[in-house]
Amino acid sequence: MRGPRLIALILAGALSATAAAATPQAGHHNTAKAAASSRQAALIAFQTDLINVLVPSGDPDRLLAAALLARPLPNPSKLNNFHALIERASRADGAGPAITWARLADCNADTQSCPNSDAVTQLTQQAPDNAAVWLVKLSQDVGTLKKDDARQDLAKAASAKLYDDYSGVALKALANAATMLPPPAATLDPNSDAGANGVQVLIAYGSAAGMPQPALRDTATYCEAQAPKDSTVKDDCLKLGQLLEWGSSPLARSLGLHLREVLNTDPAQQQDAQNARRNLVWQVQNFAQLSLRAQTDKAQAQHLLALARNGGTQMSLVLAALHDAGIATDAPADWKPGS
Repeated sequence: MRGPRLIALILAGALSATAAAATPQAGHHNTAKAAASSRQAALIAFQTDLINVLVPSGDPDRLLAAALLARPLPNPSKLNNFHALIERASRADGAGPAITWARLADCNADTQSCPNSDAVTQLTQQAPDNAAVWLVKLSQDVGTLKKDDARQDLAKAASAKLYDDYSGVALKALANAATMLPPPAATLDPNSDAGANGVQVLIAYGSAAGMPQPALRDTATYCEAQAPKDSTVKDDCLKLGQLLEWGSSPLARSLGLHLREVLNTDPAQQQDAQNARRNLVWQVQNFAQLSLRAQTDKAQAQHLLALARNGGTQMSLVLAALHDAGIATDAPADWKPGS
């Protein structure tokens, strides 16, 4: 799983790069440390203000945004913490599977109750044609040694119509939420020309990383272990891989390409999957650079916010951002991942 792990690391950097920019870095001068700490506090206070503006709404997307904004905050109030807000969102009129998907993270990892079992069950009813749902359940069933159930999960995932982790829905809600109040002067980076838009990108993209992701590594491990023993498992894994290659996230696409590379016996298909995975790393790395540029470039910040508000998926947003920046989606012939 070296390839998908690499993608996971790079993607984490791409989608949380702006969030990391808000973390004070160790400097040589106390004044620089104090300034960074003061800005961090101002950003937390501003994020709290945004939550307070969103919570009176009965709109499920606004409540989803409020919940994701609250999730990383230190010591949120009991009424405005992630659990309370995502529960309110789930009860709002028009709440869809994206809200239930976020509820997967409403659990306690210390007690091994993750993902939220009630949310998993509800998703299988709300979105049975979404392979992402069945891959969450596959991880759950593999972990509890329910072999027959895990096999059924794989079959249902392979027969699904799409793969969607709903991160695009969350990012759109957060991009709209981040612009509801003007960022205070104390939140602005004095060394940046991005101004308020830089803060809004920071909050929207940083908070979007709070949407849960299925443990795709479990699917890869399952397929690699079972496919050599059972041709029907191999067929389902290859079928699932084709679906994942058109999935909503770079992580899903990475797994789909990996399954084709390791399970397809055609050397041409294996090489094509390797080439596509190399291009995928190139795309994600370049998107990470665009995300970082948005912290200092007002036009880039505005553009990433506009792309987020347009909706779509993580993958479609990455490709649109590259296209609009004039960056090729295919890596140069002499380029190597990590360079």
